[in-house]
Amino acid sequence: MNRKKKIQSEFKKRLKRARAKLDGRPKGERYISKADRAKAEADAENSEIDSNAEKTGIEGGENG
Repeated sequence: MNRKKKIQSEFKKRLKRARAKLDGRPKGERYISKADRAKAEADAENSEIDSNAEKTGIEGGENG
């Protein structure tokens, strides 16, 4: 019984790895470094400021 169980468990492990390799779904969130997060946040803030300036008609923050 023990030998059969061991063979089956090895087969299941290999099958699981093969299916995981063929699976095209993303494996969850990938790591994003702190510098990249800060850069993305700064870009988001800049785009938000630019979009607000376009809505109000102010260019470069100048009054006049």
